[in-house]
Amino acid sequence: MSEQAVLSAAGLTKTYSDGQQTITVLEDLNLEVSAGEWLAIVGASGAGKSTLLNLLGGLDLPTAGEIAVAGTALPALSELERSQWRNQRLGFVFQMHHLLPEFSALESVAMPARIGGVGKVDAEARAFDLLDQLGLSHRATHRPAALSGGERQRVAIARALINQPACVLMDEPTGNLDPQTAEQVLTTMTALRSLDTAFVVVTHDPGIATRMDRELTLVDGKLSA
Repeated sequence: MSEQAVLSAAGLTKTYSDGQQTITVLEDLNLEVSAGEWLAIVGASGAGKSTLLNLLGGLDLPTAGEIAVAGTALPALSELERSQWRNQRLGFVFQMHHLLPEFSALESVAMPARIGGVGKVDAEARAFDLLDQLGLSHRATHRPAALSGGERQRVAIARALINQPACVLMDEPTGNLDPQTAEQVLTTMTALRSLDTAFVVVTHDPGIATRMDRELTLVDGKLSA
């Protein structure tokens, strides 16, 4: 892992076995993501993009290979340690926002900070600042049912950023939105360009990929430019 990389994978392999045959999803894959870099990963449906993202985030373990986030090798950690490391150093945004219906936007964004030990006042102040950056300060007290699809996804993005992670992993972040709403979310995200956080975005949308600093394609279990 180079000094500039905040996320790296080396020789990453993932196989599944059903008892009769072994299926190789990823094979000897290598990747380095620099601080502040915006990277798109594209590929056909079933190519293994979500599998790769789950491995990079420590949500699943590789069959072989190494993954490091901010200098720490994730496979070497216990399940509890990986959970704590994810909370502090990684952010996640999925196709579905996964906001809990009983919490306001402000409470949802502040939650990872609270889980990480930050006091309520400080966590909510940080959460409000992020909502403001994403044009949602006026919606801070609203619950998910009162928010539009685009607003919910922006809340999810703010939540991913609350602990100032080294990297945010996004899995089809606009895949559940209509084109106009997706465009609004992407436009709003440009406000985050000033952050030193890296973004790895799995997408099938060429409109997203062209906005990134770099684009890689996942084919036959490996990444290519």
